[in-house]
Amino acid sequence: MPNIFNILACMIAYLNGKLSYKSPAMVHIDVQGIGYEVQISLNTYSRIQGLESCKLLTYLSIKEDAHTLYGFFEEAERSMFLLLIGVSGIGANTARMMLSSLQPEDIQRAIAMENEKMLESIKGIGSKTAKRIILELKDKIRKQKDTGGHQISVTPNNTTQEDALNALVTLGIARNVAEQAITKVLKTEPLLQDLEALIKKALKSL
Repeated sequence: MPNIFNILACMIAYLNGKLSYKSPAMVHIDVQGIGYEVQISLNTYSRIQGLESCKLLTYLSIKEDAHTLYGFFEEAERSMFLLLIGVSGIGANTARMMLSSLQPEDIQRAIAMENEKMLESIKGIGSKTAKRIILELKDKIRKQKDTGGHQISVTPNNTTQEDALNALVTLGIARNVAEQAITKVLKTEPLLQDLEALIKKALKSL
């Protein structure tokens, strides 16, 4: 008999509503008076950060201790996310980290070209994991479509450094480690104000 939670996960295809709260890693979307907390990647944030409302394609992760919604601005990113979490040892948070570090088409290209080094540049992806991703997905990746978009700005009433710190913590990085990574980047580039660039460089420095 089908699990009711699996059925529920399949039923929530998308959410369309007002963005009542936005951060680089999570949004609250108001759909007819009901507020949904949705986890997102930097790629999706870069597409919605200037919008008051939007439609997010979704995936509902069901675990014993939590039900977590993940949102995607475009189908290409959701499709890549679903491929990634289908790989042994890759969970939803790791897939989101990958999509916060690289564009979906860059991941697609790395897998198709068996470029392990590009995948290993992502925090949490070692040599064995990169090899496993390529092995399990290289034959499936041809079905992926390209996507784009990459500009991001600072959340109102917050500094770029604070936004970056909050995003890294939400992505699962310990606060003290995130602070050290951001400080390291800003020491070499003190005038850096691009939020997406700061987050990605901090991730690479970890």
